[in-house]
Amino acid sequence: MAQELTRRDVVAFRTRAHGLDAAPGSVHDPDELRVLDLGVQDTGSDGALWALVVRGLALGADPWDGLALAWTLRGAPHAYRRRDLAAVAVATAPLSPDDAAKRVFDAAKPLREAGVPVLDSLREIAALEREIVAEPTVKGDLSTRLTAHLRPEQLRWCAPCQATHSWELPFRLAALQAGLELEPGTSPPVLRRVPGLEPPGYARAGTDAEPRFDVVRAYLRVFGPATVREVAAYVDAPARDVQARWPGDAVEVEVVDVEPTLLRGRPEPRYLLADDLADLAGRAGTDTPAPAVHLLGPFDPYLQLRDRATLVPDPATRKDLWRTLGRPGAVVAGGEVLGTWRPRTSGRRLSVQVTSWAPLDPAAWDGVEAAAARLAAFRGVPLAGVERG
Repeated sequence: MAQELTRRDVVAFRTRAHGLDAAPGSVHDPDELRVLDLGVQDTGSDGALWALVVRGLALGADPWDGLALAWTLRGAPHAYRRRDLAAVAVATAPLSPDDAAKRVFDAAKPLREAGVPVLDSLREIAALEREIVAEPTVKGDLSTRLTAHLRPEQLRWCAPCQATHSWELPFRLAALQAGLELEPGTSPPVLRRVPGLEPPGYARAGTDAEPRFDVVRAYLRVFGPATVREVAAYVDAPARDVQARWPGDAVEVEVVDVEPTLLRGRPEPRYLLADDLADLAGRAGTDTPAPAVHLLGPFDPYLQLRDRATLVPDPATRKDLWRTLGRPGAVVAGGEVLGTWRPRTSGRRLSVQVTSWAPLDPAAWDGVEAAAARLAAFRGVPLAGVERG
């Protein structure tokens, strides 16, 4: 029989797993941040570094010291510990040929019609990218030089660029397999070789991953409890490949006050790793400190889960937070989303516009203002104030 949890149990677990209970500046070693095992997406004006600061990481004079940036899951740029890149390259490789085809989306169709296995094409692209990027290279230059070596089934016509070049996802997904990282803060992106990293070039599949970096296990460690389909959606992998990779120590749980997702008319089971379930049970009834208020960026890891309904039960506010265009950030306290926020700049001054979904008490507003002050300090600009929406 599945062990019963409440929504509050789930939110509390995810808050701790994401490090959102850490005091500002209290984390000095990125190894303490579990989210870096899965990667922290670097999208938006504040990106991965702000997500790590929110989790208590104290940045040094070089904020990227010990960290690295690479295109991995979903072709998005993610931050990792630099020393983990070799393990990450294996963990983020496809789990199977079918998984490889799914991850490259439309790029798989012309390859299939030409009788070329997707993994073979990805290996070829990775080898070419490695050869071309002997020195730091701007993405556009790499794309132009790569295109000259690719076959028609590996190319597409790009209307925005008015040019023929490689499909975008194979181009990105092959980069870390080529031993390449992204130079932080560059736009357009600059790719460079990772010092000391022997490019795996898809010689190993994601099924060879170390347990700590295995994407299925890592998802459960930060977003559990989760269903197979939720993990598959996050990774962009077929559900059958995720099911085949499912951890043997994953325990089925039931979240009693959350509407279950249905699969063929039946509730789809949710799972949590056994150690995490034991830790959650051990904390039952313990006192918790007053929740800190955070301003999470629009693509913060905490908001990247596929189980949005548990985090934000109300459909209208869910739609407000996860907009298709112009997505705002989230005001979060104790793991609960209280509303949204947007930055406003005037000259070199920053103001933060907050729209709360319900009235906030004075203590919560004090927390919002403290979080806004931390954001302004992170950006290196004065804070003009908090505008209440």
